Amino acid sequence: MGDGPHRRDLLIEYLHLIQDRFGHLSAAHLRALAEELRISMAEVYEVASFYAHFDVVKEGETPSPALTIRVCDSLSCELAGAQALKAALEDGLDPAEVRVLRAPCMGRCDTAPVLELGHNHIDHATPEKVKRAIEAGDTHARLTDYEVYETYAKAGGYAALLKLREDGDWEAVQSQMLEAGLRGLGGAGFPSGKKWGFVRANPGPRYLAVNGDEGEPGTFKDRWYLERTPHLFLEGMLIAAWAVEAERVFLYMRDEYPAVLEILRREIATLETAGIVTPGYVELRRGAGAYICGEESAMIESIEGKRGLPRHRPPYVAQVGVFGQPTLVHNIETLHWVARICREGPQVLNATEKNGRTGLRSYSVSGRVAKPGMYLLPAGSTITDIIDAAGGMAEGHRFKAYQPGGPSSGLLPASMNDVPLDFDTLQPHGSFIGSAAVVVLSDHDSARAAALNMLRFFEDESCGQCTPCRVGCEKAVKLMQADQWDQGLLEELSTAMVDASICGLGQAAPNPIRLVMKHFPEEI
Repeated sequence: MGDGPHRRDLLIEYLHLIQDRFGHLSAAHLRALAEELRISMAEVYEVASFYAHFDVVKEGETPSPALTIRVCDSLSCELAGAQALKAALEDGLDPAEVRVLRAPCMGRCDTAPVLELGHNHIDHATPEKVKRAIEAGDTHARLTDYEVYETYAKAGGYAALLKLREDGDWEAVQSQMLEAGLRGLGGAGFPSGKKWGFVRANPGPRYLAVNGDEGEPGTFKDRWYLERTPHLFLEGMLIAAWAVEAERVFLYMRDEYPAVLEILRREIATLETAGIVTPGYVELRRGAGAYICGEESAMIESIEGKRGLPRHRPPYVAQVGVFGQPTLVHNIETLHWVARICREGPQVLNATEKNGRTGLRSYSVSGRVAKPGMYLLPAGSTITDIIDAAGGMAEGHRFKAYQPGGPSSGLLPASMNDVPLDFDTLQPHGSFIGSAAVVVLSDHDSARAAALNMLRFFEDESCGQCTPCRVGCEKAVKLMQADQWDQGLLEELSTAMVDASICGLGQAAPNPIRLVMKHFPEEI
């Protein structure tokens, strides 16, 4: 736990330390931690048991094996044979030595099927690859060849930040963001510059919370940028913090990205050494396997060391955020573009036009395409443009359907190939762009099965706080497994979930159901 003051808000960080050291959380560990923090053991237990990456072992129970394999079963990995892979590993490995679990999306959909062996991600995984890695003890995260601080600084990095700190006008920078057309790229699409004004309208202290919990299945753009150019993001982050006079930055990063976490630890330390930030100004917080923490208020609850339960709004986080203070929340990619706009001007975004849309989008593309990957394309790109950028359809596959923005966006048919995949263009069709996680399906795939995969994900990841979402997802999964869907009942259930759920998870979960009923009635 370190020599510094033991803080209640660092509870999740302390749980990680114990999990990393012992491989599980025993009852004795939880009691000791509760005593050290002067809180109830019930409070520690409810937090530890909420997050999927903590293994709570009750008194009298046997701890799990030291080595865990997590096999991703998101849509892209399922299309690539994840279920068969998991079954083969379960049959071929000693369960006393290795534990094999299913896991939600790991943000590596471009290299499906994917699994995590300890902290080592094995791309295009096969049983043979896994066995070789186990024999070699290859269980640690692998860092990419990324742009380090020295290289970035030599090319003019942080000059924009330092100049703004010296004599900059935050409103002028805000105007640049608005002129560029920058919107929240985590999925909400709210004009980024406007957020700054909302936060500054409230008295301090103010904070910046960075949402790096990229958990929407099919999405990996934030990881792609961080594994290559982390300092573009870090400079954008510090510019946004300067703009709202943030007294501290909380950088919340999903635990499924161990390599990214290590890169950020190293480079934040480098910034401290270089005098760009004071020690402790940026607090790197590690998620623990909870998709719901991608919702901004749930993330803030997690930053405070609590269960990631979405808050009722109002008040909004710009008014009452981390520790009850005004908080600016931005996504990783959004801050990447903040730095680029400050360095290159608004034209870096607004100079690109296509199909009546302005700007660029980072499309995470996976599924039945020849070259899955992250593609930076004009915001007005259609699914046809995106498939072409990804090398066309995979050999032997004919385009059937696509997921335009993660499972929350549902499925659209191949016939809808002329709709620009951008903010505001998909809503009339019952969908939305979200985080631009595009998964392409072919004539080899079932839209019905894909929708069931999505609802199983929502069932597993619902935080359980509100009944419409918790029970609705469970009932939907059961109804969708029937030989023939009861469409009337599913529509009634969908309406209740949309109207009464607290947050976007429950409100958007019915989209796959409704769109399959609309566009693929022959399958249900």
